[in-house]
Amino acid sequence: MDPNAFPTKANLMNAKNSLALGNQGYELMDKKRNILIKEIMSLIDQAAEIQSEIDQTFRLAYKMLQQANIEMGISNIEAISQTIPVEQSVNIRHRSVMGTEIPLVQFEKPNQAPVYPFLGTRVSLDDAYRQFNKVKELTIRLSMIENSAYRLANSIRKTQRRANALKNVTIPKYTALVADIESALEEKDREEFTRLKVIKKNSQKKKASS
Repeated sequence: MDPNAFPTKANLMNAKNSLALGNQGYELMDKKRNILIKEIMSLIDQAAEIQSEIDQTFRLAYKMLQQANIEMGISNIEAISQTIPVEQSVNIRHRSVMGTEIPLVQFEKPNQAPVYPFLGTRVSLDDAYRQFNKVKELTIRLSMIENSAYRLANSIRKTQRRANALKNVTIPKYTALVADIESALEEKDREEFTRLKVIKKNSQKKKASS
């Protein structure tokens, strides 16, 4: 038998403390879960908007690129593309949402001025350059949001499991334990009260007979 289940006042106090902690823990887990769900729903809405903007920008960018290929030739466009520098302006930090670390991307917005010479190029190439830069910026933002949503979803699942364990296992266990110990102590008190009444009655009989 579990020694913590023995009907003593100390065990009753310990069981009540454990029950109070279980209820408090469940309230905190439930509050954390609601905050995380609210955060992830906001991210999902943002992701949908950015994805739609990316699709539109991509279509416009490829349209401009096709026009540039026609006006300048594919080989010339490929040669110019080799002059575009590698992106190195992305820095990743983190912020905490209820203990969940999610990425915070710092991105230096690219210079809209083309890095290639204007001589021998067309306006369509400039337009394509600006649109693809916009796609890059939106894609970085989308990747940050999707990664954040993935981490938040994992945290929500863990929080849900803990909340369920408290609600379905820990709290019922200590609720039943408190009830059992209180019932046993009450029964013990009744027995003690009855015993004392019998002792008192017998004592009174002895005094009366003497």
